[in-house]
Amino acid sequence: MSLFSGLPDPTLDIISSHAGVKTFPKGAIVINEGDETQSLYIVLSGKVKIYLSDDEGKEIMLDTHGPDEYFGELALLEDAPRSASVMTMEPCKFLVLSKTDFKECLLEYPDIALHLLKELASRVRQLTENVKSLALMDVYGRVARTLLNLAAEEGEKLVIAQQLTHQDIANRVGASREMVSRILKDLANGGYIKIENKRIVINKKLPPDW
Repeated sequence: MSLFSGLPDPTLDIISSHAGVKTFPKGAIVINEGDETQSLYIVLSGKVKIYLSDDEGKEIMLDTHGPDEYFGELALLEDAPRSASVMTMEPCKFLVLSKTDFKECLLEYPDIALHLLKELASRVRQLTENVKSLALMDVYGRVARTLLNLAAEEGEKLVIAQQLTHQDIANRVGASREMVSRILKDLANGGYIKIENKRIVINKKLPPDW
């Protein structure tokens, strides 16, 4: 994984010897916003979503992480409650490294800190773009941006491999499911997107507005 890339195998063996393995079923809450836990979670298998929610249960999804990605890194750098919640989207296995053990690794191998700073900078840029889209784009613009960001090339098509419900997209863009459903229906009727094997396929360039 990128956080520990470039470190020699003996160093990686030492780091892994300090970590424990935890498994969670689909739909399990791994971290609650406001928790005082202080561990780094590395995803060995499965997928999680990072999200914020209010007292009424309304959610906005910040990101998703899969194998070789990690979350909980802020707890290693500051003594503050968790800033977001994390839920498994499928059965997951994690490597868990405590704050104390991570600090010991940093003291002995300071190169890890440089990798961590680069990753944090990248995530800050991504969050900045998300805030910008929420503030300046209408709902259609946010939906279109989300579809394009999640899509990858497969031959001559753009395909979103992740199976998304309309509610999943609504949670990502901060809109109602009904509004997202209307936008996706119109895009499908216009031939811009279609559903194949429960995946969204983008057939052609999305229109600039809706």
